Amino acid sequence: MHQAVEHQCDLLIIGSGAAGLSLALKMAQKCRIIVLSKSGISEGSTMYAQGGIAAVFDETDSIDSHVEDTMVAGAGLCDRAAVEFTAGNAKQAMEWLINFGVPFDQETDAHGEARFHLTREGGHSHRRILHAADATGKAVQTTLIDAVRSHPNIEVLERYNAVDLIRSRRSPNKVLGAYAWNRNLEHVEVVRSRFVALATGGASKVYQYTSNPDVSSGDGIAMAWRAGCRVANMEFNQFHPTCLYHPQARNFLITEALRGEGAYLTHADGTRFMHKFHELAELAPRDVVARAIDYEMKRLGADCMYLDIRHKPADFIIKHFPTIYRKCRSLGIDITRDPIPIVPAAHYSCGGVMTDFDARTDLDNLYAIGEVAYTGLHGANRMASNSLLECVVFARAAATHIMARLEQEDEKEAISPWDESQVSNSDEEVVIQHNWHELRLFMWDYVGIVRTNKRLERALRRIELLKQEIDEYYSNFRVSNNLLELRNLVTVSELIVRCAMQRKESRGLHYNLDYPDLQDAPQPSVLYPQRYPSR
Repeated sequence: MHQAVEHQCDLLIIGSGAAGLSLALKMAQKCRIIVLSKSGISEGSTMYAQGGIAAVFDETDSIDSHVEDTMVAGAGLCDRAAVEFTAGNAKQAMEWLINFGVPFDQETDAHGEARFHLTREGGHSHRRILHAADATGKAVQTTLIDAVRSHPNIEVLERYNAVDLIRSRRSPNKVLGAYAWNRNLEHVEVVRSRFVALATGGASKVYQYTSNPDVSSGDGIAMAWRAGCRVANMEFNQFHPTCLYHPQARNFLITEALRGEGAYLTHADGTRFMHKFHELAELAPRDVVARAIDYEMKRLGADCMYLDIRHKPADFIIKHFPTIYRKCRSLGIDITRDPIPIVPAAHYSCGGVMTDFDARTDLDNLYAIGEVAYTGLHGANRMASNSLLECVVFARAAATHIMARLEQEDEKEAISPWDESQVSNSDEEVVIQHNWHELRLFMWDYVGIVRTNKRLERALRRIELLKQEIDEYYSNFRVSNNLLELRNLVTVSELIVRCAMQRKESRGLHYNLDYPDLQDAPQPSVLYPQRYPSR
């Protein structure tokens, strides 16, 4: 038996992307912080975000314009107050990153003075995207990691999976910390904390094709749901229209900024097709572009479509898209001469754990920031480059709220160590592998870009069977990384399907052939844990 381990801190942050590390740095002067990172500290969606971060820096642009563009992209389901809050705090959030040393691209203006180079992406009416070439997320993540690593008040526990939140027995609505599986020593430890922030990212690994890294398995959403938090709008999973289609590049994203700089979407013979689907053609919102590509692939029986930027000067392409140029060259594709084969792939979860503008969830002392949260910002479709922005803006909001509560008295309460006395080591890891593949395949086929009532019902039936198998397995065997992720993925899959079944219309990212029309007064799809207990 292992000695029971209990870590203690003032603030436990589960997740080490832009949201989690921003919160850690904003709080580090005031309290002791533990950051749990499921893999290495850099392995999350932030690291792979190419495009940039939206904020009003151009004198011809305005916050009102940013708000209206976001509202339009959100297809009538954005919470206007959330959009105004985020856009209104965008510049300040970016200046905070700039002060930390994030190297956003600059250019020289007509007067010979340096200013930020702003690009434009789908859905935006102005150039307002700050970026670091085509690897903005990497620039943000590495800058924040350097700052976190050097701060004495922040402890990073790498290769730790959060298992479940720990609720108070005295006040069931209060969170006391979390159980965490130490992947290095393979046992579960307690992390006791006055405040807990979920910053675990999204859940796109429920799908067979995704642009996300392997860690995006919806852990925070599933844990919050099991602990008693509401979730909302889980049916709105954004499929990025352009993921590189190549057997050696499973989840490499081709940034929307290529289309912002004039790239065309084409069939294999070079003919363009986006003008048939939307007046903005290649610059239409992502949901329109993803559906158009999916439609053309199915209509023609094609494995992929193509993105073509060959008509631009080679030096322009290489300067603006060095990461994509190098990656494609390594696979034998010269994007200055060849079109890029692409397919849509699950990319971003617009729904999540419901929070207010202080990032508070339904449970006391529990916050959720970034992709794990539903703030009302994204509505039925996320506008490009609002995601990293949301991470930083709501990290600041959470920090402000937690700071105001640090001085309050905190009653100590005993926490039971993890009990492994009734479980054994599994000799059937193949069961997990099989269920994992089955889940991701039927979610892609039945709950993908285009849905029907029958497909959703089929998916739910299979989820119910998988849940029973996984719960039985979880009760009898010691935890493992794959088991914990599969348990969370099947929970999140159910939430996605139940939200999709609630929505009797097609809107934004949710397209149901049985309900092709828009409803007049759309509402968020909210799920209550009491109605669908997780076990």
